[in-house]
Amino acid sequence: PGDVSAPDTCGKAVNSIKAKLSQSEGSIIRQHDTFFNCSSGRLKLRDLMDGSGQLIFYERPDTDGPKLSRYSISPTNDPQSLQWHALGVKGEVKKERRLFLIGQTRVHLDSVEGLGHYMELEVVMRPEQSVEEGQQVAEDLMQQLGVSPQSLVTGAYMDLLLKGHKET
Repeated sequence: PGDVSAPDTCGKAVNSIKAKLSQSEGSIIRQHDTFFNCSSGRLKLRDLMDGSGQLIFYERPDTDGPKLSRYSISPTNDPQSLQWHALGVKGEVKKERRLFLIGQTRVHLDSVEGLGHYMELEVVMRPEQSVEEGQQVAEDLMQQLGVSPQSLVTGAYMDLLLKGHKET
């Protein structure tokens, strides 16, 4: 999938998505991500705050604009048992996510503790699609939502927290 993140101001994005594109209220998902030290890529344990979770490894370049993300997800019914102390904890990200589905794109409106509000577009690529086609899907949706390329964020929420970014 391709990922694009940008700060979300007020409820403008929510209203635009609900009214024009998704025709739904979205799903609320609470997530507590623990990031571990990792020599390449990122490794995180996602606690979905309902007794379930996921161990997620992903690789995504820290560049501006839409980018390809490769990942592997292993579900768990006991996320607390997977605290990998041997690797060392890099940090934690706590967020509430409102998920909308628009075509092949997962639109995440995230309220991130300590950072503020962000929107993330995750284009779920079909096997026959090229990276360029996925990027075009993201760019088209960005235009429909009024997201400018200049407002995009480089890196993951964990990176922003480690760099000392403050609530927006």
